[in-house]
Amino acid sequence: MRRPYYGWVVAAASFLGTFVVFGLSYSFAVFLERIVETFGGSRGLSSLAFGVQTLAIYVGASVLGVLIDRYGTHRMLLVGTLLTAGGLAAASRAGSLPVLILTYGVVTGVGLSIVYVVAYATVTRWFDRRLGLAGGLSSAGLGVGMFIVVPSAAWLIARLGWRDVLLALAAVSGALLLLATVLVRDDPVSAGVDPPPEEFVGAPPTPNREPLREQYAAVRGIALTRSFGLLFVGWVLVYGTLYAVLAHLVLYAEGLGLPAAVGPAALAVVGLTSALGRVAIGHVADTAGRLRVFVTCSAAMGLATLGLVAAGSTLGVVAFAVGFGLAYGGNGALLSPLTAELFGREQINAVFGLLSMAFAVSGLIAPLAAGATYDQWGSYEPAFLVAGLAALVGAGAVWLAGRRA
Repeated sequence: MRRPYYGWVVAAASFLGTFVVFGLSYSFAVFLERIVETFGGSRGLSSLAFGVQTLAIYVGASVLGVLIDRYGTHRMLLVGTLLTAGGLAAASRAGSLPVLILTYGVVTGVGLSIVYVVAYATVTRWFDRRLGLAGGLSSAGLGVGMFIVVPSAAWLIARLGWRDVLLALAAVSGALLLLATVLVRDDPVSAGVDPPPEEFVGAPPTPNREPLREQYAAVRGIALTRSFGLLFVGWVLVYGTLYAVLAHLVLYAEGLGLPAAVGPAALAVVGLTSALGRVAIGHVADTAGRLRVFVTCSAAMGLATLGLVAAGSTLGVVAFAVGFGLAYGGNGALLSPLTAELFGREQINAVFGLLSMAFAVSGLIAPLAAGATYDQWGSYEPAFLVAGLAALVGAGAVWLAGRRA
């Protein structure tokens, strides 16, 4: 009797990674008002902590992906664990907003960057035929993290204060990431695992061990293609919706006069439905076509954000959360599978990390712009309208990228 394929254990380890990365990062909205109260300043300025962390995660990924290819997932994931837990612990005792931005934004962000690349890119070396399903399962930790961490943090902040909640998150995230480090493996060949015969056509891929100069030349060649550029721009435009929503949905719901619990609950619904969408839609994409499904989900994210402007009730905000969450889940399940499909697996960590800088652009600009929009006009609606329209344009850019590749 054939033993269960170890690739699913790697997918489980990646699930823990995405749970930590996005459970932590996407819970920022429930900390924002307390941070403003503690350090003063505007919502836009305080949102820099989230924007800088997002920048660190995705800019760091463009460099750290190469190191992960060369030095392996175990060592690098351990480094990411120490930086993540240490950065959060230091942020919990920050005495000023600049110190918070440094510890929560930069130190924690670099740690999460390592975890992010490992969690998303490693499964592409363990699966081919079922890569959409495996990518959906591994990235579903994002949705589950949002569903569990966001409301839990909101509940605990009201009772313990935001500093003690950050310290508790440091301890829990460190433990989960240490478990992921024990479980993860680079690829079937180095782990001595025989994949199921129908999983790959030919030999399964292995990490790149060629000299750094040659690796750089290969990645640079991919990055200079028109397809790469279109995909990068498409991701920037599509994910502007996500970062505007994550940073400001809680306060937007409060501004509508809705109960204080509606915003955190809506974020939790986005997390839960995105987890369901990642598994179900990722599985469908293995047969329906990953590019087609990715573009459809990206356009749906834009349409849902446009609809948020008309959501004047609890039911409307929850309906937005369901639709946006499902579309975001289907989109997110296919990020690394689509990258592997368009550009190959030989440099997958490096190429995926470089593409992920698109999220740094969106994550830095969108929360700050949405906060500044509110500070200027007392409304988030113009920001959500612009973000929704931009996402529709971004979906078209991704489609062109896939057709050219």
